[in-house]
Amino acid sequence: YAALPQMRLLTYQMPDELLAIASGGEFDEFDLNAFFEASGTGVDARFKHKDDVQKWLDIIRGGYAAQSLQYLKTGTKPPLPYSDVRLLPYLQHSFWFLPNVAACHAMANLLAERHNTFWRDYKVVVAAGPAAGIGLAALPPVRRAIGGGFDSKTITLSCGKLTTGVTVPQWSAILMLRNLQSPETYFQAAFRVQSPWLIRNPEGDDPNHEEILKPVCFVFDFAPTRALRQLSEYGIKLSPGEPNPENAVKDLVAFLPVLAYADGRMVQIDAGGILDIAMAGTSATLLARKWESALLVNVDNRTLQRVLDNPDAMAAVERIEGWRALGDHVIETIINQSDKIKKLKDKAKAKDKGLTDKEKKQLSKEEKEFRSKRKLVQEKLIKFATRIPAFMYLTDFRENTLEDVITRLEPGLFQTVTGLTVQDFDLLVRLRVFNTELMNAAVFAFRRYEDASLRYTGIDSHEGLQSYGLYNTVVAKEEPAGYEV
Repeated sequence: YAALPQMRLLTYQMPDELLAIASGGEFDEFDLNAFFEASGTGVDARFKHKDDVQKWLDIIRGGYAAQSLQYLKTGTKPPLPYSDVRLLPYLQHSFWFLPNVAACHAMANLLAERHNTFWRDYKVVVAAGPAAGIGLAALPPVRRAIGGGFDSKTITLSCGKLTTGVTVPQWSAILMLRNLQSPETYFQAAFRVQSPWLIRNPEGDDPNHEEILKPVCFVFDFAPTRALRQLSEYGIKLSPGEPNPENAVKDLVAFLPVLAYADGRMVQIDAGGILDIAMAGTSATLLARKWESALLVNVDNRTLQRVLDNPDAMAAVERIEGWRALGDHVIETIINQSDKIKKLKDKAKAKDKGLTDKEKKQLSKEEKEFRSKRKLVQEKLIKFATRIPAFMYLTDFRENTLEDVITRLEPGLFQTVTGLTVQDFDLLVRLRVFNTELMNAAVFAFRRYEDASLRYTGIDSHEGLQSYGLYNTVVAKEEPAGYEV
């Protein structure tokens, strides 16, 4: 078993604009079958949501422009399958599991379109439909495309063929792009990529020596709730005598680490978190991280300039805990440094020979200080924001907005907890220092998580509840559309 690669499951929460295309089920989760819906065969096959599938292709290779601002704010870029250098070696030969034959042909056609230059390095093999052959007859074209596996890159598209009884050592990753009805089917397909890939006696001088070429393999899933529900059910079924579901899942994730990407961060999920997500669509850890996200605050130059131009706003931020430790005139310094950096870069563009060594050192120094100070300001604002969720627990009236709770019910306590008056905070919100849209999303996630957790135990926390109060708005409480796997 030494040559058997360790399997890792990476899940990704898709952007809202893609979730809106195909969502359903109890937790309004991403419906892969609906998203990759296609019609036609061969060269005539097309996706129903072709433009959105193209966005998805751009996302997995790190080329989706709409997410660039998010990466800049968080200062990190998620390990996306076809963009992260740590993952790319394991994507040299991958298996894409799609909903049906039409989707396989549509994907092959889309990958081959002229503008998709990134994918030209990959030989795409469609192992679907009558033309691919029955059973193992679909395997030879895959083996021919892969060859030895070192000098080639392949993507095998399938909707069921080659998912059982087949070993292709070079497959190192599987992309789950369809809904599956049972955890057994899910993992039966996933285990296709866990076969060993090794060379025996590579130097020709030791017949007992083996060089392992595939130490790990990956399962990539883009419907996190459904994927982790499959995982939890599979773990529980593997340990029928274990009365505690968390212990059963813990045994499985000891051999199958799970990482989830959401809200700009990739975090490892433990057994308890997996059960939370399977039950409620999110976990306590991910909920907490929503209030620690850099996306929650805006520290761009325009926002900082609005604060600087408003004496009341400046007085407010200076009352935030730890702000004075940043030094005097920190906002003004950040803006001035930004202007200096811009001037130096403009000068470099204007000069044929670029900047002098002295100017390059100055630019490097200014950029380093600028990023450092901006990050410190961002961290202070985030630390302040993490105190706001406490007010979700201060009222049993779930239809009240969090803003109402703060401003009408407990304004004095707000100042005690945060150091700011309600008027101070309201001013900073109006100046867009805090992102109220993401605050609404974070509160909504908490409300749904709370209700789902209680409902799981047979408790209806607020019978007859028609709507949820978020941060500064109210949304209708949607009735579950039925349990879906």
